[in-house]
Amino acid sequence: MRIRALVLVASGAVALSALAVPAAQAATAGPAVTFSQLKVNGGKNIVVGSTAMVTVSATYTVTKPASLNASSLQTGPVLYRGTLSLDSETVLGGDEPGTCTASSSTVLKCTAKIQFRPKGSDEDGDLVSSDAGTWKLGAVAVNANGVTLQGDLGTTHLQRRATLTTNASPEPVKKGRTITVTGKLARANWDTNKYAGYSTQPVKLQFKKKGATTWSTLKTIKSSTTGALKTTVTASTDGYFRYVFAGTTTTSPVNSSADYVDVQ
Repeated sequence: MRIRALVLVASGAVALSALAVPAAQAATAGPAVTFSQLKVNGGKNIVVGSTAMVTVSATYTVTKPASLNASSLQTGPVLYRGTLSLDSETVLGGDEPGTCTASSSTVLKCTAKIQFRPKGSDEDGDLVSSDAGTWKLGAVAVNANGVTLQGDLGTTHLQRRATLTTNASPEPVKKGRTITVTGKLARANWDTNKYAGYSTQPVKLQFKKKGATTWSTLKTIKSSTTGALKTTVTASTDGYFRYVFAGTTTTSPVNSSADYVDVQ
């Protein structure tokens, strides 16, 4: 995948950039800072659809020497796999450095944005479907002296958005007859910018009686090789049917819309 972070260090100027710079190009002695309390997307998983860019917020704390001028320092959070380094090919960061406010001479409270773009969605798209899954969290600090990287600040899941449908028929139906409930489970493909069926996944069929407020699970079935769902139940009373997918490490959870069946 193309790296959309880390750091550009050139001609004495420093900036977080949409470029990857080999470690040999960076100064060896970075700013003496440490990061803590990093939270990306409020601690929730990051879910990206097939085409639209998703921007999430991050908050973090920077601790620095009192002698280090905050205005000379640029920082930002990153997602990475493996070992965090400037020449890594599995690092994601934001388009711009974070914004920090001094709470003391040594502590900065910071916020930042990280953008996620499916491949092919625009000229900056870099996500491919294999990028879905668990990522480590880290952070970068840059000033004229060089670059500091700090990893192991947590983890997050970068997930492909799922869709789910439900159709119960016939409608209406006589009591005691068979109701067939069909649907489809699909998820975003970041390589093609389309949605494709998600195969062999457990999906719950739930029912809510007319006038009730809670759902009950009737059974769990698996999606077909194309993501299709199909099962039958016996008609007993008026109510709503829906499919529910709990999600996986790579794919977001989703509930379908409810389909009402009138039992006569």
